Formats: sequence, C-alpha cells, structure tokens
Amino acid sequence: MGSDFPLPRTLLSEDVETLLAGATAELGREYRVLREIVEGGAAAVAVLDTRLRYVYVNPHMARIVGVPAEDQLGRTLAEVIPGVERPEEVPQAVLRDGRPRDVLIAGHMGAGTSRTPREWHSTYHRLQNERGEIVGLVAIGVEVTEPRRYLNELERAHGRMAMLHAATLRIGTTLDLETTCQELVDFVVRDLADGASVELVVENEPVRSPRAPSAGVMRMRRAAVSARPELAVRLGGLAGPDDVNDHGPTSPMRRCLERGRPFVTSLPSRARPRGPYAERLALYRAAGIHSTLVVPLRTDSRSVGVLAMVRAGSSPAFTAEDAVVAQELAGRASHAMERAQRYTREHTMALELQRALLSEPTLPHPDLETASRYLPADDSAVVGGDWYDSLALPQGRNLLVIGDVMGHGVEAAVAMSHYRSMLRALASSGMPLHEMLAAADRMVAGSGFERVATCLLALGDPATDTVSYANAGHLPPLRILPDGRVELVPLPAGPPLGTGMGVYETVSRPGVPGGVLLLYTDGLVERRGEDIDVSLHRLTELRLPPGGGLDEILDGILAHAATGSARDDIALLAARTRGV
Repeated sequence: MGSDFPLPRTLLSEDVETLLAGATAELGREYRVLREIVEGGAAAVAVLDTRLRYVYVNPHMARIVGVPAEDQLGRTLAEVIPGVERPEEVPQAVLRDGRPRDVLIAGHMGAGTSRTPREWHSTYHRLQNERGEIVGLVAIGVEVTEPRRYLNELERAHGRMAMLHAATLRIGTTLDLETTCQELVDFVVRDLADGASVELVVENEPVRSPRAPSAGVMRMRRAAVSARPELAVRLGGLAGPDDVNDHGPTSPMRRCLERGRPFVTSLPSRARPRGPYAERLALYRAAGIHSTLVVPLRTDSRSVGVLAMVRAGSSPAFTAEDAVVAQELAGRASHAMERAQRYTREHTMALELQRALLSEPTLPHPDLETASRYLPADDSAVVGGDWYDSLALPQGRNLLVIGDVMGHGVEAAVAMSHYRSMLRALASSGMPLHEMLAAADRMVAGSGFERVATCLLALGDPATDTVSYANAGHLPPLRILPDGRVELVPLPAGPPLGTGMGVYETVSRPGVPGGVLLLYTDGLVERRGEDIDVSLHRLTELRLPPGGGLDEILDGILAHAATGSARDDIALLAARTRGV
C-alpha cells in the first residue's frame, strides 16, 4: 500500500510562500482558499498514512482532542486519545476498496479537567498519488454531541411515554385493591426494577399482626410484592404479602411519604449496617441489592402508601430520571388504588346493609314453611338491590314479595329498603294486590325517587287453596311439583314500579299442594348473549328431589346457576304449605 509517510509533507507545512514561489498567481490563490477551508472551518480534518498514523491534523481537531498538532503526528488515534471508541475495521476497509465510509467516534476529549464526553460523525476517504498508489486516508469529522444527546433524550422520552401508556392499560384493570397493587409491582419489575413492593398505610382496616402499634410509628401493610426469579430466591427470608411493619421516623418509606418526594439511596457495599433497620439492610446487601427507590403513592386528598423498588447485581443504580418516571407511574397507579379502596368500602357497606335487611323475612303463619337465599354476583360487580319478604296477613293468608331495584351500590341497597318498607305498609291496609302495586308506583314517582324496581307479589289463601299474583315487570314464578318437575306460572306483567303510569292486574292460580312456590330475581337465569326465554326454559328442565327440604331444593337451584356465568345478584324465596 505504500511506504511510511509517503505524502509530500511540504504540502502541509507552514511555509506556504516558499512553497508557492514558483507557482502561478492563480494556483497560489486556490491553495490559500483551500487551506483556509481546511484550517479555518468548524470541521475536524486529519490525514492518515496507511498504518492509520496522523500525518496532518488541522487546528480545530487539535483543539477538540486537547493535544497539540505536532504531538499527534506519527501516532494513531488510540495513542493520542486512549479509550476512544472507534471501529478500526472501517478505515481498514476504506483502504482496501476505496469506498468512503461513515463512522461514529465517541470518547472523552479535551485537556486536563475540561475533558468531556463527545461524539463525532466522521467520513473516511482513500488517498492515492499520481501513480495510483494508495498513500493513506483523509478523515473529516463534525461534532454531533448535542444533536445525539437531544435524540437520545427524545428516544428516552418516547420510551417513558410508551411505558406510562402501557401502565394505564395494565394497572387498575379491576376494582380490586390487591389486584391493582399486584399489577403495579409486576409492571415495574418488568420495566423499571429488579424487585418491588407496595406498602399501604394502615388506617382503620383490620390487619393480621400479633403486635400492637408502638407509639410514634407509622404502620404499613405489604399489599403486593414481585421480583425477578433470581432475586426472589435470594430474598426468601424477607416479609411477604400481608405482613405488617412499623416504620419509625428514620424509615426511608416514612420519610418519603411524609415529604411527598421520591427517595433514592445506594446501599454501602462494605460498611456494616447500623440502626433499627440494620438486619433488613444486611439481608438486602446479601441478596446483591445496591440501589433503592421509594416513591409516594398519593392522591389529591390523602396518602395511600409507597412503592418501593430495588436494583441488584449488574443493574445500574437508580437515577433522578428513574425517580421522575416512577413518580409519574405512581401518580397514575394511586388514583386506580383509590378507586379500588373506595369501591371496596362502598361494596362492603352495601353488602352489609343488604344482608342486614335480608337477614330473615318476616315470620309467616305457622302453616307456611319458607326458605331464602341471597348470592352476590361472582364477578366483583357492585352489590345490587335485590330483596324478598314474607308477611303474615289476617285469615291465615301469607304474602310473598320479591323485587329488584335497578342499578347497583349503596344507593340501590337504600332504595331497596324503601321499597320493602312501603310494601309492608301497603300490605297492612288490606287492599288488593294490583292496587298495592299501583299505589307503590304512584308514591315512588311522586317522590322524585329515580330508582325503578321490578316486583312480584304472591298471596296464598288456604281457605280457597289458591295463590293470587300481581306482577310489576318481574320474571314469572316457578312451581316445583311434588314429583320434582319444574314449571313456570305464566302471568301478565305491568311496568316496573316508579314510572307513575303502572296499570296492574291480580290473577289467581291453583295452589301447589305438596309442592313448592319459588320466587327469584333475574340473576338466576339471565346470561349475556342468551335470550331470556331460552334461560327460563332451561330452568324448567331441572329435576329436583321430590319432597326434599327447602334448603336442599335451593342449594340445587343455585348449583344450576353456578354452571353458567352469573353476572348479577341472585335472590330466592321458596314457600311450601306445611302438613300436606
């Protein structure tokens, strides 16, 4: 490829006037212009021989590198700037085939304390003399440190936005608090940490802890934990989910929560841990954990808890940028957790209210046997407004009532109690069934109460051995015959209660000697995507034990309901005449 320093060094010398003494004026002007471009521009220009040693560097490159031009001549880039990153195969390939190539050069450049990380985009061109011999390379570089930094920051920003968008889709998919906490820790372990836990502040919720809270401590319950498999094995001795820990004033979790800011710390690799948390810190260090990040979980109104994350082994330590991302992630998760906590409180309140109201229907006459069931929906839906009742009336008659308030939650449970009390008062007046429903319809509509309800009344009269019915938009009752067969009792149905326009009808049907009359709410039969007539027909295909106890019959009916995908509450009321 040529000998060492084959380029005519006089062409690169400072003695321009001597060099051009015999040249034409036009050639001199061209040379001076070209030299000004090479040495006065903002690009770094260097000429290398075939062994990639510098033959010439322009002043701009000397300033960048922090090494005078004369000290670079005869040396390679690696010798001038140790540790610089540049693929050596690229200039060698240009020497071989003559095709220009681009390369990115990165490393710390500058002199003394001013050395800073910089990046350069360089292009290599092959040089040949007049005989076509390869004599070296020329490299022209432009600094791209700031544009590259901007692009890197932009890429990181896009990555953060993508991660936060994914978090919105994956955290808070249910209204269950424990599930939401687990979704959060599983997500951060996948994208941000090697291990994570959610610690919730214990307020009024009961906890399983043998210790009474100490004075001046904050009690937190570990609601969820997640870790990469290798770290999980090493952390086997640490507390698991549902464990309760007391946090004193020096606890990082407590300080993070009280200050409302992320808390980043590195665990010392050699110093012996001291203080109240020395044992836990020693376990962390033994597991290879070297960096922790604690982020507060706060809503607009209160503190929920903290998200604690760790990194171990070869993972890099947490940075301030990680803390910003984690805080944004925690903010979004906090609102999902608050919704779940609020739902849990409301669901528990509504369920307890409904159970209290449905604890037992009023005792009927001694000649009537009754049994009832209430089964909340199994898909975590909010409790509904289903209710039932049985009332003993004069002349040995018994009134069975079942209804379903539209909607869910505490309001539906409260509305159910209003309907139940109103129908009890109307029943004591002695008016016919259809007039009871009409009066209830007018009273609800006139009060401005917005919760409509379906309702079915069944009045048994032992003197005539008949059952009279009046229906406000409810499903028809079932007759369970003594031989175990099941059949529907077809009835005319008026509009639900609360419309103010209800016209109802009382119809009488024969009694069920030795059989059972069953009233139920729509959760027993309704299935998503299935016609109600199909569901009712399937119910009539049941074969129940003849003469079995009412509780046994209700258990069999609920077992049938469990084979489907019930998405609403189920209320059942069964009645049978005694001594038949």
